[in-house]
Amino acid sequence: MSDNRLSVFKTYKLYVGGKFPRSESGRVYEVTDSKGKWLANAPQSSRKDARDAVVAARKAFGGWSGATAYNRGQILYRVAEMLEGRREQFVREVAEAEGLSKSKAAAVVDAAVDRWVWYAGWTDKIAQIVGGANPVAGPFFNLSTPEPTGVVTVLAPQESSFLGLVSVIAPVIAAGNTVVVVASAKSPLPALSLGEVLATSDLPGGVVNVLSGKTAEIAAPLAAHQDVNGIDLTGADAELAKELEIAAADNLKRVSRPQAVDGGDWTADPGTHRLTAFLETKTVWHPTGALGASGSSY
Repeated sequence: MSDNRLSVFKTYKLYVGGKFPRSESGRVYEVTDSKGKWLANAPQSSRKDARDAVVAARKAFGGWSGATAYNRGQILYRVAEMLEGRREQFVREVAEAEGLSKSKAAAVVDAAVDRWVWYAGWTDKIAQIVGGANPVAGPFFNLSTPEPTGVVTVLAPQESSFLGLVSVIAPVIAAGNTVVVVASAKSPLPALSLGEVLATSDLPGGVVNVLSGKTAEIAAPLAAHQDVNGIDLTGADAELAKELEIAAADNLKRVSRPQAVDGGDWTADPGTHRLTAFLETKTVWHPTGALGASGSSY
């Protein structure tokens, strides 16, 4: 093999509606590792990209929310399978993005794969712990069931480029929502590579849409968008979070405020609070029928 062979550099693109567009603006920005070494040019998303992602997420919502919880669990597990198959790629990208040793990056990637499996197992169980039959004083069934909120914007953590990313995306789609995720501005490459994994899994296009660029620039139109139903502010600083929360109030979006992760440790037991953050409760009354003299309900 010739020593003069040119390297084939990877082209990173957005993931919107199951496809891989470049930013409609044509803009890119340089992504560097912890030592300032150039890694790649990432797309710098525009407001138009954000709007396109919302359209894709809304289009996918009916099919995804209408799928059985068991089916959603199978698909999330399939994503974990695909991640496992590309483990070495993600170990390298996480190591470069976060300045970790290969062994520490491998532990982070393994934890991220396990996190997908964790939420895959919860898809058909969460209704059992947040729904149920309610006691009422009368001949009625009163049943509460959880339903997904809708289209959710997720600002991914800035420092945890992969495990934190998975930890905020997986529970939202496990609950039946569709997502527009804004990747870590500093370290977007693992998120953009995740789009490639999602595209080759069984996840329908539009369920997860991945944007990269300046967090505040992309998040502002999403927080104000009338067809976005919820926003997770995990990746926003205090000042930006306040601005976005005000914008989100215009159409009464459900807002998940930034929540501190102890010591930045995303490997801790995630619990169920992120699963329930974007669920609504629907309560239905149904008559049981009055008992007649014969003891029959009818």
